[in-house]
Amino acid sequence: MIVITGATGNVGRPLVQILTAAGEDVVPVSRHGDGHQADLTRPETLAPALDGAKAVFLLTSADFLADGNLRPVVDVIRNAGVPRVVLLSSQGVTTGRHPSVHEDAVTRSDLDWTILRPGNFASNAFAWAESIRTRRAMAAPFADVALPAVDPHDIAAVAAAALRDAGHANAVYTLTGPAAISPRQQAAVIQDVIGTPISFTELSRDEARAGMLTFMPAPVVEATLDVLGTPTPAEQAVSPDVEKVLGRPPHTFTDWVTRNLEAFR
Repeated sequence: MIVITGATGNVGRPLVQILTAAGEDVVPVSRHGDGHQADLTRPETLAPALDGAKAVFLLTSADFLADGNLRPVVDVIRNAGVPRVVLLSSQGVTTGRHPSVHEDAVTRSDLDWTILRPGNFASNAFAWAESIRTRRAMAAPFADVALPAVDPHDIAAVAAAALRDAGHANAVYTLTGPAAISPRQQAAVIQDVIGTPISFTELSRDEARAGMLTFMPAPVVEATLDVLGTPTPAEQAVSPDVEKVLGRPPHTFTDWVTRNLEAFR
């Protein structure tokens, strides 16, 4: 049995599907929705889902990333006798944008662990879906700064491999898309896929910050804007790790948009 936290999200949902299709017994966990309901800020709520589990996928919310403590969660997992944990972390730990405290809680435990460090998510483009759908318009900061956006399905596929195969124990994988792409280029891809012109407006950093603060904690907003506006060479580089684990290249941003076409029409 494999326990998936964050099971209703952009990574958790396809991860549940991949594991179920592979014949695994999956327990989906989320704060709200189907399956077991648990809140990682109250680790004891996770315990009932762990009985008999062979692995746990840990995905935390943005609020938890900013202020939470993963160590008690890891303690609950260890005390339940679960041998393996796969943590969805961030490329920002590699580059020093984000602290390593959550990773440390996992890697300093006596569990088998795998750390996934994705960069910019292709699914961040969902933030533009409503304006594209209703006004055929898109606005974003740092219009021509390119990052290799990773498809959440690729993250899920790597997570599934790590959850099922002990050969990934004590590995850290940086997950990116196959090529760097800027917001202006993303707009052009979406326009081509939906077959309708889209107007693009470049936001200032302050304008972008104001919008992001409505759904993200301030420290996460600032770190995210730093990555989007002034990425390091490492943050703009394409990692080989998706292909290393899956034996195929990562999906392109065009692939992701095509699969999620209805969100933008």
